[in-house]
Amino acid sequence: MIHVSIVTGASRGIGKAIVDSILQTPGAKVVAIARSQTTLQSLKDKYGKDSFDFVAGDVTDENTAQKAIDVALTQFGQIDSIVANAGVLDPVGAINNTSIDDWKKLYDVNLFSIVQLIQLSLSELKRTKGNVVAVSSGAATKVYSGWYAYGSSKAALNHLIASLAAEEPSIQAISVAPGVVDTEMQQDIREKFGSNMSKEGLQRFIDLHEKKQLVPPEEPGRVYANLALKGWPSELNGQFLRYNDEKLVKYQ
Repeated sequence: MIHVSIVTGASRGIGKAIVDSILQTPGAKVVAIARSQTTLQSLKDKYGKDSFDFVAGDVTDENTAQKAIDVALTQFGQIDSIVANAGVLDPVGAINNTSIDDWKKLYDVNLFSIVQLIQLSLSELKRTKGNVVAVSSGAATKVYSGWYAYGSSKAALNHLIASLAAEEPSIQAISVAPGVVDTEMQQDIREKFGSNMSKEGLQRFIDLHEKKQLVPPEEPGRVYANLALKGWPSELNGQFLRYNDEKLVKYQ
């Protein structure tokens, strides 16, 4: 049975882990979106053109999103799920020290690119009774020092997903936080953005790294992949959950 997913931010970290996990399932196909042509091509070389294709480009560009949809439909014949993983953390800092232009750039990636991809793919998702899986964050509901823009964008994403689930009954939508994951974003927090956070806020992330308590990307990646492939019961539709919530145990 064929299942076709579009995965954004797919060249590294959680996104790559999602792709790797999805493609362990026979009949699964992925169209990936990311900026890194080289990494995406290496994934295509690994999995083959019958299982994997990609569009290298800016996820905020409507042309990039439309190309990915066109590739999925032309090459694989359908779209069954969208996994919205692409996200950025910058700007980090006090509210009076971050520019509105930088906020807008973050929102373009973390929210509006997802709205756009949903809009462009909605008719096909309705046809296949497909689903939208959003990679959210605990920062949507908890304050982290200097994360005004990132946290608020993820809160808006959660509302988008809840609204989509309520208003489009022929598809499913869910929002899931991945925990504190061992990715390049964590390295950026420690090395680039930490100076714009409180000492205590930064220290928490340093401690998690030094104590080797960061989550391997494969753990949440597997949950997102299984949600995309299997869907979920109606009582979970529209919810915001943590990847290791007991409600998601069968996806872990």
